[in-house]
Amino acid sequence: MRQLILRCLLALTVALPAAPVFAQGAKGASGLPLPRFVSLKSRKVNIRIGPSTDYPVAWMYMKSGTPMEIIQEYENWRRVRDADGTEGWVNQALLSGERTAVAAPWMRSKGTDIYVNLRRDPQSTAAVVAKLQPGVVVQLDECNGDWCRAQANGTKGWVSQAEIWGAYPGEAFK
Repeated sequence: MRQLILRCLLALTVALPAAPVFAQGAKGASGLPLPRFVSLKSRKVNIRIGPSTDYPVAWMYMKSGTPMEIIQEYENWRRVRDADGTEGWVNQALLSGERTAVAAPWMRSKGTDIYVNLRRDPQSTAAVVAKLQPGVVVQLDECNGDWCRAQANGTKGWVSQAEIWGAYPGEAFK
């Protein structure tokens, strides 16, 4: 009976949408900040509708390195959101602290001549070293609050933090 009550309470918390958390001051059960960005560690990752293997798979990701935003924690499960807003639960063992980002996912349907510039230096006047199509995943080495040092397919450069999904506005890290 006690387990049934616990499952019902858990189902209620899963069914209710997570309150959006924008301040980086909140901490999850892990002691790490919520929300925060991570990436998928494995090539195949199941996203479930609840925090347990007892819940059905809602979605399967087929590419390691895909950036995810952790928005909630429950034991060793993390509620994540992708660049398109899809949410679900994944086991923490399938996530990596390696930072990645998606180039302007909101521009995917705007046409074929839209690009995000990867620049030699962290300034808008610097030479363009690559043009990234919206939706391209890049590895992030560091961000200074305005620009992120990134690499895509072996090409390294700087991308405006405002043109990626995978780092918060003003967020700095190395």
